[in-house]
Amino acid sequence: MAEEKDAEKDEKDGAEEGAKKGGGLKRIIILAVVCLVIVGISVGGTLTVLKMTQPPAAPAEGEEGAAEPVEEVKKDAIYFPIKPEIIVNYTARGRQRYLRTDITLLIRDVDVIAAIETHMPMIRNTLNMIIGGQVYQEIQTAEGKELMRQQCLQALRKNLEAEIGKPGIEEVLFTSFVMQ
Repeated sequence: MAEEKDAEKDEKDGAEEGAKKGGGLKRIIILAVVCLVIVGISVGGTLTVLKMTQPPAAPAEGEEGAAEPVEEVKKDAIYFPIKPEIIVNYTARGRQRYLRTDITLLIRDVDVIAAIETHMPMIRNTLNMIIGGQVYQEIQTAEGKELMRQQCLQALRKNLEAEIGKPGIEEVLFTSFVMQ
């Protein structure tokens, strides 16, 4: 009898261990499925993002749209300082005043640098004439400074257009502006 009880006890223990092992196997299968789902979502999301960031495919020859112009890639900015600074005198309300400004030109074409250096006397003369021709009280305001900056930009573009055949300058920047 004691042997039967031991045999029954061993069978019960074996059944409990089998249940535990089956539960462990079930847990491993569930984790594997969850991992596969996460990997699938990750791959799908990556492919979606890559498709959205890719430029549109170029149409094959003979298809419509082949004649569309290709956008130019914007070149890196080159900041070219005008040295030495520009200093002009003003008479305002019977007193001598002056303006000292550092000017930097924003260009995107390396070839324009050589043209600017070659024509620096003409550029400095143009800047002196425009800045010196302003009314002192008007350039004390932000609007007056912006108007003067636009006038300098237009005049310099016109000068370079006449000399090298292209405007060459994208912006005129006042990097220092002192009025006394």
